[in-house]
Amino acid sequence: MLHIPRLNSLLPVALLLGVLACNAPSRSPVNQEGRVPDIVDYNFHVRPILSDKCYTCHGPDANKREAGLRLDIADSAYKLLKETPGTHAIVPGKPLESQVYLRISSSDTAIKMPPPSSNLQLSTYEIKVIEKWIQQGAKFKPHWAFVPPEKPALPEVTDQQWPRNDIDRFVLHKMEEVGLKPNGLADQERLLKRLCYDITGLPPSLEEMTRFAADTSAAAYEKMVDQLLQKPTFGEKMAIHWMDVARYADSHGYQDDNYRTQWPWRDWVIHAFNTNMPYNQFITWQLAGDLLPGAGPEQLLATGFNRNHKITEEGGVIDEEYRVEYVSDRTNTFGKSLLGITMECAHCHDHKYDPFSQKEYYELYAFFNNVKEVGLESTVGGPETYAKKPLMEITKADLKGVLSFINQQDSNRLIVSIMGDQDSVRKTYILGRGNYDAHTEEVVPGTPHSILPFDTKAYPSNRLGLSQWLFDKRNPLTARVFVNQMWQEIFGRGIVKTSGDFGMQGELPSHPELLDWLAVDFENNGWNIKRLIKQIVMTATYRQSSVIEKEKLKRDPDNVYLSRAPRFRLPAELIRDLVLESSGLLNHSIGGPSVKPYQPKGLWELASSGRGQLATYIQDHGDKLYRRGLYTLIKRTVPPPSMMIFDASNRDQCEVKRLTTNTPLQALIMLNDPQVLEASRVLAARLLEDNSNTTDKIVKAFRLITCRTPVEKEVKLLQEYYEDQQKEFRQQPVMAAKVLAVGEYPLPAKGDLPVLAAMMQVVTTIYNLEETISKS
Repeated sequence: MLHIPRLNSLLPVALLLGVLACNAPSRSPVNQEGRVPDIVDYNFHVRPILSDKCYTCHGPDANKREAGLRLDIADSAYKLLKETPGTHAIVPGKPLESQVYLRISSSDTAIKMPPPSSNLQLSTYEIKVIEKWIQQGAKFKPHWAFVPPEKPALPEVTDQQWPRNDIDRFVLHKMEEVGLKPNGLADQERLLKRLCYDITGLPPSLEEMTRFAADTSAAAYEKMVDQLLQKPTFGEKMAIHWMDVARYADSHGYQDDNYRTQWPWRDWVIHAFNTNMPYNQFITWQLAGDLLPGAGPEQLLATGFNRNHKITEEGGVIDEEYRVEYVSDRTNTFGKSLLGITMECAHCHDHKYDPFSQKEYYELYAFFNNVKEVGLESTVGGPETYAKKPLMEITKADLKGVLSFINQQDSNRLIVSIMGDQDSVRKTYILGRGNYDAHTEEVVPGTPHSILPFDTKAYPSNRLGLSQWLFDKRNPLTARVFVNQMWQEIFGRGIVKTSGDFGMQGELPSHPELLDWLAVDFENNGWNIKRLIKQIVMTATYRQSSVIEKEKLKRDPDNVYLSRAPRFRLPAELIRDLVLESSGLLNHSIGGPSVKPYQPKGLWELASSGRGQLATYIQDHGDKLYRRGLYTLIKRTVPPPSMMIFDASNRDQCEVKRLTTNTPLQALIMLNDPQVLEASRVLAARLLEDNSNTTDKIVKAFRLITCRTPVEKEVKLLQEYYEDQQKEFRQQPVMAAKVLAVGEYPLPAKGDLPVLAAMMQVVTTIYNLEETISKS
């Protein structure tokens, strides 16, 4: 049941927001049309123009190519033109003899390119870039992301005092290039809040706040970073992103969408992050743990990564059609999550923009095509259908031994879907137009040549060989893609903004040298994930204030150049976590089965087929109600509504970056969700148990929730609101009882209900501050 606050109870929210809010940022892009660079680079200056304005008719797509001219490769661009004999599209060093330049700079609509009918037009700046590039030799280069990274020299910077480590030098160098200066240091309270959410996903405790504020030593900050990295909550925070990558859910998907028991794999992921498993081992076990010599239960469990895809339980489907769908899902996930490429675009035809043929797609597909699985193993049934073959049963001996990190809470049979190849090799064919039964040319396992050809002499032609290829020092993408994802997790935006697309249609890196430096450094230091996280959060870049100056907002509205700390909303799971942790309700147990917290009645059943364990929503009770957001049960056809409103993934497919929206529904969740209101009630009761005055209680609530000490004006507003609410509830005791009747956590046996209801309203107000659910 929704609790709709009265109008006067919302006024302090508006007032406090007025005190704290920043001006809304402009959405205008960073001005890129300044002076033409002294040296024009094909990848960073020219190809984006050609891709946006020319490739529609003169790009990789042979079916749409005009005049037989292809401008994405040198041989075609330099050769004689068929339709205008004796001329060339591009003559290196000679713009006035190059038809490309003559046509893009012409005012004659009969020959101008792009033609006016296309509604595309090059700006004066873009024309000058093309002209200068041709003057300088019109040199084509391989796509930047397909060239192995090399560790660049550290750039020179004017301000030698600001950098705290080598990362800062790259960031500051770019700032100085564009005429920006970094912000000052964030205050201790906001910095600690930011750090705790980024490493553990939880707000700092009062004890941590007090200890950090009292430690004036030079090593205080690093000491706190090290302590947070050792907490078991680190693995839970890191696992949130990996669940999106791995499309983890607690149901099979499709129409019936029955329950699956894949959660022990999630426990393994948390364990792997907490033990700081090197990234190359972390991925190898997930791709091919079953193929490792002497593979044990842990290696087998890790391969659950590639069985998290949707699986049908609907009778009457065509078996081979769905089996092909599963293999395609694994291929697409591999491309997007680990290589940062849109390999799925070549499922039906050659890639329109990147140099990936349909044949190469099915060569990659072949690595995943030998799994001992079928399209339809069984229809909706009992526990025996909760995992699909190949599967493993986790024994009591496993739980006492190598798999002791699994949080098994009952004695039920525990089965998990894993990888396992059949004894014979299944033939793989290119599928015409991607149709499951349209077999054309037979192919063998291989990888895109433009990235790194697969060496059958160096690697076995199976998933283990594919993993070895992935971590070959010559592979240009693996390290870049992961460090970019980690940068995105911390700063809200990757160095490559399109973190799932490092291809030719993806955005260029904002700091290419930094990306390469991080990638090579990460690889050279043993693929150490905790070391990478520490490097980033130790920077001066990370420790900046998030205050936005008007001039910076105008020049760099999206903070591409990192001249301030970013300010963005917490992920859906962490909003739940902060509410539970700050109120004292959070169940801190690590791992275990997913749980079903409060949810609006009837919503689940509207989208259920009426079969299986998940046909109806049976809410959990007790401590299960207060588990972290990571453990909320995800049924793909009816994902958790409050989390979806805050942009969580429904886990239908691999996602490496969530969308970010701002809607009134998010405000309504914070004002009305039973979990928020119950937490407000519980925290209010605990505050009233303290032997302190009202002011101290409000200050404590404010610190627990926002992680900083309120200013005098904020305390005054909240205290006045508390007194007003107490008067109203004394006049309307029935209303006080109604406000407090939310959630299953018991009310205090004794207490003044109007006072409790008034304090609850104060706490709810603090939860509804924009600052509360923002990281910086």
